[in-house]
Amino acid sequence: MPKIIFEQSKERYFDEITGHLIATMKLKLYDKFRDIMVAYIIEEDCANLLTIHPLKEGQKENRVKTGRWRKI
Repeated sequence: MPKIIFEQSKERYFDEITGHLIATMKLKLYDKFRDIMVAYIIEEDCANLLTIHPLKEGQKENRVKTGRWRKI
């Protein structure tokens, strides 16, 4: 799942607090479609995936609205 999100996501953000890049995608998880995020960094032309987790309802929108995540 992390590879699919990283490779196919059309929503990408920069996290102003952590400095990490974020890819999000809506996928089916536990019989429900949810936004799932992957945090990653790029080092020497290589992507290192750091973490993956589902987002709570409205969490993505809140982080964009507050300016924590900046769309790239």
